[in-house]
Amino acid sequence: MSKTFTTQEVAQHKTDKDMWIIVENGVYDITAFQSEHPGGEKILKRFAGKNATKVFWKYHNEKVLEKYGGKLKIGTVGESAKL
Repeated sequence: MSKTFTTQEVAQHKTDKDMWIIVENGVYDITAFQSEHPGGEKILKRFAGKNATKVFWKYHNEKVLEKYGGKLKIGTVGESAKL
């Protein structure tokens, strides 16, 4: 069963050692993924604790979410997350 978070809860996870983002109302713990991200850590840090849906789709397609989403997704956002 997937855990449900509020945007306020996600917003608390914005440090190098505890980093979450929202993509399409899914909540992803990208803490361990930072060093693997092909686009670098800087962009991830910029959107840490926030809804990154628009910027995610600007640079990625469904295959990226399929490849990494399963291992990084920790839940969903309960209310509709603002883009």
